[in-house]
Amino acid sequence: MTIHAIPSRRFGAREAANRLSGLALALAGSIAFSGKAIIVKLAYRHGVDAVTLIMYRMLFALPMFALMAWWAGRGKTALTRRDLLFLLGLGFSGYYLASLLDFMGLALVTASLERLILYLNPTLVLILSVLFLGKKVHWKQALSLAVSYAGVVLVFGQELSAQGADAALGAALVFGSALSYAIYLVMSGQWVQRLGSMRLAGWAGSIACVFCIGHFLFMIPIESARVAEPVLWLSVLNATACTVAPVWMVMMAIERIGPALTSQAGMVGPMSTITMGVIFLGEPFTPVLVAGTVLVLAGVWVLARMK
Repeated sequence: MTIHAIPSRRFGAREAANRLSGLALALAGSIAFSGKAIIVKLAYRHGVDAVTLIMYRMLFALPMFALMAWWAGRGKTALTRRDLLFLLGLGFSGYYLASLLDFMGLALVTASLERLILYLNPTLVLILSVLFLGKKVHWKQALSLAVSYAGVVLVFGQELSAQGADAALGAALVFGSALSYAIYLVMSGQWVQRLGSMRLAGWAGSIACVFCIGHFLFMIPIESARVAEPVLWLSVLNATACTVAPVWMVMMAIERIGPALTSQAGMVGPMSTITMGVIFLGEPFTPVLVAGTVLVLAGVWVLARMK
């Protein structure tokens, strides 16, 4: 009896350790993703434009995305022409267009509102699935949509009264970013099974990097590449700690605790953005912001709990 109990306890301890490490990775990945908005807002204080800032972010991220794609593709079948065409579409929608709209929107709204709008992503995936994939909506899902959007509207109303038309344009750009990324998620569903999540993310990220660098080279005067030194260091931090590293952490968390718990742990994201915004950017912390955040988190939590 004693002989068999020892391996059982060891197995239970190992499983608990994996679960704890997976939860830690999910939390760290969500917080790291949230830091992107703070870094972008800090970089804007040095007079850099959105396209140049994205170019530097993707320039530093490209080698890491390429390494990710190569590593995940070792020993796998070669990509077909159809795979490459689809990856082009995913890279354009999920990383290039979504990043461009997000960075442009961040120049006009607070980091807190930006994170709340982006956190509507699961609701947008649900809406797209209903419109184009024939999915049915449960009443609880409809309720979660209403609650989440009520929270964003509440915070948006506060910024609209303070900043006027700029807040409306900025919110529209960030919402377009969330919609673009939701399209990427819906489109990538079948390809994740075929290519694997890490290989797909590596390829889509690499393609998006090329799009972003090309956009700068063809649309922006080369003199714009001369930026203040802090912008370069902020871009390195953005590319590593807030772009590539969170992808790895979230993927490893999914392996340990599954996508449902990983998604729920990600709810720390909006609160971490608000906290960092108050500390590093001096953004206001108001009862309206707290109420809106609670509504958004409650709606997404209901959606995440449903199968």
